[in-house]
Amino acid sequence: MIIHPDFDPVAIYLGPFQVRWYGLMYLLGFTAGWALGRHRAARPGSGWTPAMVDDFITWCVLGLVLGARLGYVLFYDLPSYLHDPISIFQVWHGGMSFHGGLIGLCVVVWLFGRKYGKTFLEIGDFLSPLAPPGLLAGRIGNFINGELWGAPTSVPWGVLFPDPRAEGVPRHPSQLYEGGLEGLVLFTVLWIFSSKKRPAGSVMGLFLALYGLFRFGLEFIREPDPQLGYLAFGWLTMGQLLSLPMVLAGAWFIWRGYAAKARAS
Repeated sequence: MIIHPDFDPVAIYLGPFQVRWYGLMYLLGFTAGWALGRHRAARPGSGWTPAMVDDFITWCVLGLVLGARLGYVLFYDLPSYLHDPISIFQVWHGGMSFHGGLIGLCVVVWLFGRKYGKTFLEIGDFLSPLAPPGLLAGRIGNFINGELWGAPTSVPWGVLFPDPRAEGVPRHPSQLYEGGLEGLVLFTVLWIFSSKKRPAGSVMGLFLALYGLFRFGLEFIREPDPQLGYLAFGWLTMGQLLSLPMVLAGAWFIWRGYAAKARAS
């Protein structure tokens, strides 16, 4: 058994201002995406310039943060936020939804494409390999905060989280499992896959399908959100219900891309 270090959620105190670990993880994720994007833009024939990447990442920050927060409010705890609307703006208390952030990014991709004359699939393929490092950073932030833990376990690496709601029993560090799969593994697969020219939409499709599969599987050893519990058949969580359409959409984009390539050859 491993005892969680019970980190101070505030990483840096600057007089009356506080810089929290969760915010630093978001900053780290966006910085990694920006650096990787500029690296990809420098490839011959990429169709991107470093200045376009700078502009795009700025748009992504706004779309992701707004979408992730609104997604959490709508998908996970709407009654609570309707009772106390001011708490919607208290993002330092946590409460961000990946699926809401994805919707926000889709809006950004559409708007950015209109400005620069790029297709949705073209931008999606460029963006997808940049996202996993941010997912990894976010999950590390969840672990530091001691939140979103897994189910009780007897494995030697079970973690005893300090939050009383963890009931004082060792639990799966599901945040780290998700960081490993959604961050490290997904990044490695997408970076290698996208190193060669692929059919339009196939890189984005692979991202959607793999993330959805990883998230769906790991939800079985992650405690469901207490305000929601299990929503279907006594074992499906909100995260799983939102991930299933991602798997289907990802598979469709991959099939569509390679079918179009086969017809053209």
